[in-house]
Amino acid sequence: MMFPVRIEIIPSEGIVEQVRAKVSAATPLSVTCLPHHGIERTMRTAVELSDAGYQVIPHLAARSIRSRAELTDIIRGCDAAGIREVFVIGGDRKQPAGTYDSALPVLEDIAQYTGGMMRVGVAGYPEGHPLVSPLDLLDGLLAKQHLASHVVTQMCFSAGKIQDYAALLRREGVHLPLWAGVAGSVPRTKLVALATQIGVGSSLKFLSRKGPLARKLLSGDRYSPDTLVAGLKTTPGAVAGIHLYSFNSLDAVPNDAAASSPSALQTALIRGAARDN
Repeated sequence: MMFPVRIEIIPSEGIVEQVRAKVSAATPLSVTCLPHHGIERTMRTAVELSDAGYQVIPHLAARSIRSRAELTDIIRGCDAAGIREVFVIGGDRKQPAGTYDSALPVLEDIAQYTGGMMRVGVAGYPEGHPLVSPLDLLDGLLAKQHLASHVVTQMCFSAGKIQDYAALLRREGVHLPLWAGVAGSVPRTKLVALATQIGVGSSLKFLSRKGPLARKLLSGDRYSPDTLVAGLKTTPGAVAGIHLYSFNSLDAVPNDAAASSPSALQTALIRGAARDN
């Protein structure tokens, strides 16, 4: 059993050229929205990649959207670029830039503007959230699920925790497909260089809280999610696919594998089969 894979990228300088050189156009791409980048950079990158033939899912951080008018413009821009799916989160910005302070009202407005035609992913937290109680997280998903098409988990390093989370959602009445958020095969040097660009709080601090497996990623060894993904296969139906956090480290995607088949691409991504440039 091979899971479908989508790759999350960060809209840093030069990422469009890097993706076009190293990732098959058959691979869906998710484009993050970081507080200091803003939604403009996310959308610009998403539109460029969509124009290049990729299936792209831009992240829309509610607290970074300045107004309902801006959201309308974003949705119009998605429509014009052929983008049919977005991922909506509350966002890490401390003070909302405008009207929205959480994901739910953004979901409601997107559904209204598009007549329910836009697919929308929402976030799940197998290991909890530092600022939100588990009950509130669950209530939030229950409130969102009639407006959403799937859940993508925050990065997790344990197949068991993801499987337990999938079972919890089903028991509590959340029946959306679940995509498992997994760190890709990333060398330490790539991660540290990226952390310098995006801010330590966005990557290294997050990873360092995740226990010994994550700390291996920071100590010199190349982290591989191979064991985690193999573990997820032991519970068929628990997850719908793999959402791969690439940290923009795309060297583990050989052009021949990326171009040949989804199965070859997944093997290359997960095992880190290519050279490190």
